[in-house]
Amino acid sequence: MNIVMPDLVLAAGTMQAFGLQERLDAARAAGFSGISLFAADLEKWAAEGLDAETVGARIADAGLWISEVEIIGNWLPGASGKQDMPQWLVEFLQRMTPDHVLDLAQRVGARGVSIADLLGAENPSSLISRHFADICERAAQAGLYVALEFIPTGSVPTLEAAWDVVDAAGARNGGLMIDSWHFFRGGSQLETLVSIPGDRIFAVQIGDGPAAAEADLDEAMAHSRLLPGAGEMNLSALQASLAKTGTAAPVAVEVFSDAFAGRSADEVATECMRAAKDLIKGDKR
Repeated sequence: MNIVMPDLVLAAGTMQAFGLQERLDAARAAGFSGISLFAADLEKWAAEGLDAETVGARIADAGLWISEVEIIGNWLPGASGKQDMPQWLVEFLQRMTPDHVLDLAQRVGARGVSIADLLGAENPSSLISRHFADICERAAQAGLYVALEFIPTGSVPTLEAAWDVVDAAGARNGGLMIDSWHFFRGGSQLETLVSIPGDRIFAVQIGDGPAAAEADLDEAMAHSRLLPGAGEMNLSALQASLAKTGTAAPVAVEVFSDAFAGRSADEVATECMRAAKDLIKGDKR
């Protein structure tokens, strides 16, 4: 059977320790076709004299494209931060407003933006859908899509909750981001995934972890994810379910991991590419 390899993306979360040129050289050498960026990356590089337009030009010159600028984090009423959340993170997320992230994404030449609630705002699904639809309308004017990412510790914790929001919003440029780590840690169901139209899945992110959930999900989410195939999550079942939807979404390797400390950008990118190919080809569980 011929296996169609999706476009592979090297995610910002995996490469957050590295500068722009290191990321570009490593991504290109490893064979990735695109990268994602954090809005914070663009803020940092702007402070160093590289505006978003220049960053976008350098990425294009490297033969790469930008999937998403991540992440709109301040978009729901009551988003004041969870009780144990560090103040620096609260302040960072509150700065990630729709206007700010959409502007950066348009200027850098990204295809879309991601959006999620990590601040723990408590709102009914109907209200979340209205806010999501409003942001989609604004993004459409900039030619961008909006991919809603469900976060187990946020107000949209599962695929089921995220699909309710996206479906109710009814925006053509509004869809889902399927993150394998969040999928399994939040208890999302494969049966739900196969029922979703593939053209409403805009982005896929893959990473791994132990079978048993960590005691502190927020801590593990940001520091101890594993390469695809290095953990015990049923990534092959997730991959098979995604294939059944018919989605053509690119697949990003997103591994927030302190274990990458001291590794070179080339080493990290090469390992990510190997792990992604092994998963998609079925060489790993």
